[in-house]
Amino acid sequence: MTALFALATSVLYGLADFGGGLLTRRRIPALTVVVVSQLISTVVLGLIVATTGAWSETGPRLWFAVAAGLVGPVAIIAFYKALALGPMGVVSPLGTLGVAVPVGVGLALGERPGLVAVGGILIAVTGVALAGGPQLKGAPVQRRAVLLALVAALGFGTVFALIAEASTTIPGLFLALFVQRVTNVVAGGTALWVSVRRGTPALPDTGFPWASLPALAFVGLADVAANGTYSIAAQHGPITVAAVLASLYPVVTALAARGFLRERMQALQAVGAGLALAGTVLLAAG
Repeated sequence: MTALFALATSVLYGLADFGGGLLTRRRIPALTVVVVSQLISTVVLGLIVATTGAWSETGPRLWFAVAAGLVGPVAIIAFYKALALGPMGVVSPLGTLGVAVPVGVGLALGERPGLVAVGGILIAVTGVALAGGPQLKGAPVQRRAVLLALVAALGFGTVFALIAEASTTIPGLFLALFVQRVTNVVAGGTALWVSVRRGTPALPDTGFPWASLPALAFVGLADVAANGTYSIAAQHGPITVAAVLASLYPVVTALAARGFLRERMQALQAVGAGLALAGTVLLAAG
């Protein structure tokens, strides 16, 4: 079950990142993409919480959801801006470095993966890094993209660690995700308001991107669903395994860029994708 839900997390995160980066490339400010997409997912989660009676699932664990909600917008904004600066394959694999945070948490909690699992972790992380086809030749824009991607990686890893601790039941998970999203919207909305006050436009020159509303909804819902599947994966198996399998999303982003944007996949990327698959098999077996 852990492997299945963790891999679902990778697919959902990869598609959400692709959609968010694409929307940002269409001149929609990254903050606006974050706030609107998260607002849509907040409304949907609110309806789910109301109909399932999850309001009763309160407790101190919800503070983990609040913390995740504060860190998440910073990570997402940094990542979307990085994706907008160049080919998605340049910055997407750097996001996997955030896996060090939940893996470190798992080790601190006493998890000791076997040799097969350790080999799978090393092979999978290496494969993901190569699958993005890193192009780090030092152009100014590329250096900025790398820095933003590293900030995002730390944030994503922290959210992974926090959301896994936010709930122990399915109704509680719905409430935790709702609290996280409300915090996301408040934090992101505040940042957007400050940005507008400083003279940065919140919308493209053509006005509110109504035509992009379905894509914004998809990004928000895919992102929240990924948080949910990761939480389930981490609760039903080793965090070290769940975190690494969930970090395979850059492969999905790179494949989506190849399929929809016709970004060429280099031989190095193909090798990386194969290594990521091999690492996944080892992790599932170990």
